[in-house]
Amino acid sequence: MFVDTHCHLDCPPLFSRLDVVLAAARDCGVTRMICPGVGSDDWEKIAVLAGTYEAVFPAFGLHPMLAGAYREGLAEKLAGYAGDAVAIGEIGLDYALPDVPRERQQIAFREQLRVAVDIGLPVLIHCRRAFSDIIRILKEENVRRVGGVMHAFSGSFEIAMECLKLGLSISISGTVTYGNAVKPIEIVRRLPMECIVLETDSPDMTPEPFRGRDNEPAYLVEVARKVAEIKGMDIDEVGLITSANAERLFGLEPKSRGIGETENGVNGEKTNQ
Repeated sequence: MFVDTHCHLDCPPLFSRLDVVLAAARDCGVTRMICPGVGSDDWEKIAVLAGTYEAVFPAFGLHPMLAGAYREGLAEKLAGYAGDAVAIGEIGLDYALPDVPRERQQIAFREQLRVAVDIGLPVLIHCRRAFSDIIRILKEENVRRVGGVMHAFSGSFEIAMECLKLGLSISISGTVTYGNAVKPIEIVRRLPMECIVLETDSPDMTPEPFRGRDNEPAYLVEVARKVAEIKGMDIDEVGLITSANAERLFGLEPKSRGIGETENGVNGEKTNQ
């Protein structure tokens, strides 16, 4: 059994065939998936997905690429959705974005961290070319009180250790399967399994051997297979440990069957969930 801790099921490439995507995931042993928000306009759609499908758990947040849209009152809106969430995310800093001022990103990041800490929810952290500021802000906002995940981690082992000190787990994505992967492999090799969770970041970061296609939760097995190879472990053991890590971090209690689970899915098609 596997948990995909980060997959954008609300994105068109997946949402348009969601019943098929979820059935394929289930057949591969991916039985629970966390769907994070990117923009505030996505939150209601994600809430409906999580209410409809037993396997889907919601997270809500404003991605740094949309930090320019952060306005007064958004924190209150986020807090309203957070009551049904397992995490606040996807939030963070992305200094590779030329058109989103860093100051705006930091304001949005801090405000959302404060919602998470106040409510007691873990966070899903996006970080690109901003590790120094991310670590500083996470310390200042007391993220250790709630913990969370460094999503699709791309930093060094040393940075990973700083994140662990803040109560954050390290998420391994499809990049670990790439032929030119260096840092992700080192991270997996050197970190204890108790600090690792898995993700696809669907529909992006498609792992080998499926590169060139839209990513989907079923392909999480390829990430787990590579982790097992690096660690010299059985893939089932990787699934057991990383799922337990995700369960502990996000409190993934079984849900009662959602609306449409045995009748009509969100796309109006019969679902086998």
